[in-house]
Amino acid sequence: MSLEPGPGSVTPPIAIAGDAGTASGRLTAPLVLLDDTFLARLAEVCSDVLLDPTHLAEASRDWWPLAMIWATQGEVGQVAGALARPASVEEVAAVLRLCHETRVPVTPAGGRSSVVGGTVPVHGGVLLDLTALSGIVDVDQTSGIVEVLAGTFGDSFEAELAASHGLTVGHWPQSMTLSTVGGWLACRGAGQLSNRYGKIEDIVMGVEVVLPDGRTIRTGGQPREAVGPDLTRVFVGSEGTLGVITRAWLQAWPTPPHQARSAWGFATFEGALEAMRHIARRGATPAVMRLYDGIESERNFGVDPSVNVLLVFDEGDQLMVDAGMAVAAQECERADADRLADELVERWFGHRNDVSALEAFISKGYVVDTLEVSAPWSKLDVVYAKALEAIRDVPGTLLASCHQSHSYPTGGCLYFTFGAQVEPEERGSYYRAVWDAGTRAVLASGGSLSHHHGVGLNRARFVPEALGGGLGVLTAIKAALDPNGVCNPGKLGLPDAYGGPGWPPR
Repeated sequence: MSLEPGPGSVTPPIAIAGDAGTASGRLTAPLVLLDDTFLARLAEVCSDVLLDPTHLAEASRDWWPLAMIWATQGEVGQVAGALARPASVEEVAAVLRLCHETRVPVTPAGGRSSVVGGTVPVHGGVLLDLTALSGIVDVDQTSGIVEVLAGTFGDSFEAELAASHGLTVGHWPQSMTLSTVGGWLACRGAGQLSNRYGKIEDIVMGVEVVLPDGRTIRTGGQPREAVGPDLTRVFVGSEGTLGVITRAWLQAWPTPPHQARSAWGFATFEGALEAMRHIARRGATPAVMRLYDGIESERNFGVDPSVNVLLVFDEGDQLMVDAGMAVAAQECERADADRLADELVERWFGHRNDVSALEAFISKGYVVDTLEVSAPWSKLDVVYAKALEAIRDVPGTLLASCHQSHSYPTGGCLYFTFGAQVEPEERGSYYRAVWDAGTRAVLASGGSLSHHHGVGLNRARFVPEALGGGLGVLTAIKAALDPNGVCNPGKLGLPDAYGGPGWPPR
């Protein structure tokens, strides 16, 4: 199937085996059924409501790899009772108000690129598709502030921003053609150039949010304002559990006039991490510093597996770029790294947004997924070793590898890939076992639960361990803003008003 749809369109992750309209739900959580009275009221407040079983099944799933396995068996996580496609913020508010009053669960969704089950409608109810809320609303060229609607797809957004305004936000996730601005904000995503431009929480200046009871508020919007706690960050990363983000104000930069690149080969992964630490601590911010361990270096670049490849790329003002690249070269040479062909950087750019391999492997019966976390520089090497060991120790694992994809002054992101081939009936249990082993090894070694994919359904069981007493604070905020628990229930490790997510699967 094509993974290059036109700008502004949803890309399905994998075909549902058989007739999609007859797909059944895999999860065992209680369902909230929608009666004719509710559906009539929903049609009154939202201009586009779909009830066709095929539309509902397709809209009720995302890019969660385990759910892609279920699709090969004619199943989805769960099927929504109605698909609402509001055409305005006012319609979003009206749908939420109705769901709040009737205690019907509502699951916000954009491009549905979540890889952790973030947009699976665990209890059925209403699937709130926000992709009709699309487009750039306003550009403050002088200040570098862009107002954009949350349903805008990444490829469409950056194309218009560059062509019409000569600007870039600099947020380039691998899911660029699959994801929307609202999705980036919901899971606190990171683009591949985050070393220079920051993660989305560094880029966003303010958001418009529709609360569960239908009230619409705006947070932030001013440079570095100090008016109490930063309310924007309450909603950025809340994964639709506290309300629905409908628009955002993002920081933008002039289209970069200069680029530079280099590639380096290190004898050890740990030695390369240390060089990257020195580069970051000296204040250099190359947009890309991507380090691949020997397994991934061989797979991606055809080098000997004893070589750990580091890619360095930057863009922007030439003086700034050249200075940062000079620091990077100094530290790589000091670590006795070998200079490799710059073409390796171009090879990465050529396939960095290609996610077709995931469908190909799952269609052949493999279990494949990625686990991304962050940790301080002082713990990255231990997290790397312990997580790989734990994943490899799970029976059935064929492959476990890692790359370091984002670097900051205090630490970075490790991105693990695992693959297995087990009996079809054991794929769910293997998947859970490897996530349990890998995640607990990371947490025990001082790493985070997630760097940019979010929590969703897949990671929800680890949130109490990751947040500790902070989960009580988050639960209190949820109870205050969403007392009926209608917004994206079953996610983020929060209490579920409808009786639990039915996870793990049967």
